[in-house]
Amino acid sequence: MESCQAPVPRRVGLSSGTSRWFVLGSQELAVSPTRAYGGRERGRALRLPTEDSARTMLELLVLVFPLTLAAEKDILNICMDAKHHKTQPGYEGDLYKQCAPWKESACCTANVSTEAHKEQSNLYNFDWNHCGTMSEKCKRHFIQDTCLYECSPNLGPWIQQVDQSWRKERILHVPICKTDCVDWWNDCQNDITCKSNWHYGWDWSSGINTCPENSKCRTFAKVFPTPKDLCEKLWSNSYTYTSYDRGSGRCISMWFDASTNPNPNTEVARYYAVQMGLISSSCSCSPGLLLPLLLLLAPILS
Repeated sequence: MESCQAPVPRRVGLSSGTSRWFVLGSQELAVSPTRAYGGRERGRALRLPTEDSARTMLELLVLVFPLTLAAEKDILNICMDAKHHKTQPGYEGDLYKQCAPWKESACCTANVSTEAHKEQSNLYNFDWNHCGTMSEKCKRHFIQDTCLYECSPNLGPWIQQVDQSWRKERILHVPICKTDCVDWWNDCQNDITCKSNWHYGWDWSSGINTCPENSKCRTFAKVFPTPKDLCEKLWSNSYTYTSYDRGSGRCISMWFDASTNPNPNTEVARYYAVQMGLISSSCSCSPGLLLPLLLLLAPILS
């Protein structure tokens, strides 16, 4: 079982020696256990804090526990600061078609979800048909990619700050399920493009993206030789190709059926947030963990 500890920025710890040190932000409080249990020395293992110290410990518990819960909520249910994202995720009952799985908690509006399905969306004036008409089976993956980016509230562990005119945050190295990358590549391998990185290097002189001078339109299979190349190169490493399949709990799913199963990406984000040290292990967020501590302090405060 993983140890239960508070998030790193708001950690409560114990120092060696006779004093207990509690750290809350930049404030440090020392508590010395000077009263022996039952009025007599029974050994160090049975020493309890004084009444004042016990009150201090209780106050810290009351302060730190909500902060722990808030830190987890923020990182696991958050919208990035970008061009079309809402400031907070929330219910959106009218999300359009492929974006609908995120309706219970979405960072996109219904209008954004509709634009995500258009041939040339007003979201970014980006034309998928820059080398001819993209096939429907390929296009559905780009729609799903857009829905994940615009709507998902589960990308918090991978949000990074950027200095760009159209957004202040982006995602980087989101672990995408192998199944999603392989299916995307299989359905697009015979479609045509002129660039491997779709973030940069386009000719925008016409107001929409067109292929830069001297570029050549080639099949996806030649521009992106493998599914890994497609997922990682297309959007400047926004995604990382993984060996995990959907349902493993170790990769973000682009595709899921919210009518039969809850959003699987919630638990995936939690797993990686713990691994990255952004939040505590899940056991620390159970209110039941406070009970033993309260029982310990009750006789002192009575």
